[in-house]
Amino acid sequence: MNSARPWPTLVVASALTLICAVAAGVAGSAAGTELTRGPSTAELHAAAKREVAERWHAWPTGRIFPATLPYAAEQGGQERASRIGISPRIACGDASVDAKAVKALRKAGCKGVLRATYIDALRGVLVTIGVVALRDEPGAVRAKSAFADTGKPSPGLQPLAFRGTVSDRFTSAVRQTGSVRQAGPYLVLTTAGQVDGRPAKAAGEPRPAIFAFAAEISEHVLTDLSTPKMPDCAASEWQC
Repeated sequence: MNSARPWPTLVVASALTLICAVAAGVAGSAAGTELTRGPSTAELHAAAKREVAERWHAWPTGRIFPATLPYAAEQGGQERASRIGISPRIACGDASVDAKAVKALRKAGCKGVLRATYIDALRGVLVTIGVVALRDEPGAVRAKSAFADTGKPSPGLQPLAFRGTVSDRFTSAVRQTGSVRQAGPYLVLTTAGQVDGRPAKAAGEPRPAIFAFAAEISEHVLTDLSTPKMPDCAASEWQC
């Protein structure tokens, strides 16, 4: 009689084993589906957003600041501004922007400031373009308020001069106009002055038209940096 007692126990154990096996199979199937499915639309958008935020240091500086940038000429038609040089420094300090703006940038999560200087087609005006990379878009919006948006050069971007070039006299005192624009986690700033090195206070009557192209070429830089590109899982630069 006692020899029959283990049988129900074996049945229970076998039933539990079967249930666990089924559960494991279901879990394994779900995990396999999760691993093999393609990315969702939300995931693709999130990846595109992350890629935009990394462009400032993932892209070569020559891609951020092309050798030439197009703009509309005063007399009609199109001209191209030529790049003189790119700064190797990226610190968010007063070597890049006016001291008044440094604290605001750091508080907003500044990651770096890239600068390059261009000259117009007539070789009379110099423009330094600055790309400020912030932690996120809200930070960029907050940081924008630290810069003059009335066309005044200060508080704004510091000029970038290169010794032995036509830009070697491009100092802070030479600045005559400035601009600030924002898109995504980026600010793009400009500061402009004349090649002859005359201080702004000695320039006589303001001639805003000759500096108008500065903001235009900065728009090209900002658009390229901030326009999202949806991931293409078939392309080598994306890992889906």
